[in-house]
Amino acid sequence: MAEYKQIHGTTVRNYTADPSNPVNGQVWYNSTSATLKGFTANPAGSWATGGSINSARGIGAGSGTKAATLIFAGAVSGGSTSIKTESYDGTSWTEVNDLNTAKQGTAGAGTQSSTINMGGVSGPPNASIASTETWDGTSWTAVNDLNTARKDFGGNAGADNTSALCFGGTIGPPSVYQALTESWDGTSWTEAADLNTARGGTGGAGVRDEALCFGGSHPLKSETESWDGTSWTEVADLNTARNSGGSSGNQTAALYFGGPSSQPYLTNTESWDGTSWTEVADLSSGRYGLQSSSGTGNTSALGAGGYNIPYTTATEEFTSPLTSTVTFSTD
Repeated sequence: MAEYKQIHGTTVRNYTADPSNPVNGQVWYNSTSATLKGFTANPAGSWATGGSINSARGIGAGSGTKAATLIFAGAVSGGSTSIKTESYDGTSWTEVNDLNTAKQGTAGAGTQSSTINMGGVSGPPNASIASTETWDGTSWTAVNDLNTARKDFGGNAGADNTSALCFGGTIGPPSVYQALTESWDGTSWTEAADLNTARGGTGGAGVRDEALCFGGSHPLKSETESWDGTSWTEVADLNTARNSGGSSGNQTAALYFGGPSSQPYLTNTESWDGTSWTEVADLSSGRYGLQSSSGTGNTSALGAGGYNIPYTTATEEFTSPLTSTVTFSTD
């Protein structure tokens, strides 16, 4: 009979404390607690429930990381737009200072303490707006407008409130899908090269000079485009065409989850590795219009709120790889 070492390449060693950096499948004996333990890693990751937002809404925007997120604006039941901003500490949401203009279908990028918010729609008759606001960790300040008023954004790209990229969206009504790209230098917006495919409700990731645009509508799209600071290049498509999902990450490592804006609402999550998209762990509930963290890659993300008849307060947190230490029992 094969021994454990022959099968797994390691022996069952004695430790007085659990090893700090075990490998997947490693088993050891903890002599202090007199227990046999092992380590597992799930490369597909998993979504876990986080703290609920204070105000149910969707189709707003977000920035930051899984443990330090800012969400703002959005639509609420009854058709009104939201002015609220909430901050997440990895456990719970706290209401902080409001935007100057209530809006939905808006975009955002940056960090929890340095964010930019642009465009959207402020209410009936649902005309696109060009307003831009920046967040300094305490309050919002109105700054120079976009060159072209737009709404129905998904994700956009930016490192902080001094450097961002805004792409796609719609103008109207009636809604006309856009390929426009604008670059923010901390003072003003400058028109840059257009997307290859005009669309609204896109996903987005990255920073001003290295960005990714994916999905969108209408009809639902799977196209992905990569930005090098000068132009957009078409790369590998999503596995599932969709719009209005949550997105996070960077140009070479991104996530897209949820959507589209027609039933059934998707739970699908896809991970981008710089070359192609791979389906990974699903959200626990299908929805669209999530407010999501900007994130730093494809190993962690946060999605809050969204629409699933009606708007929800639910928050979900993604972690990959999902790792855990288990204790074996003889019972």
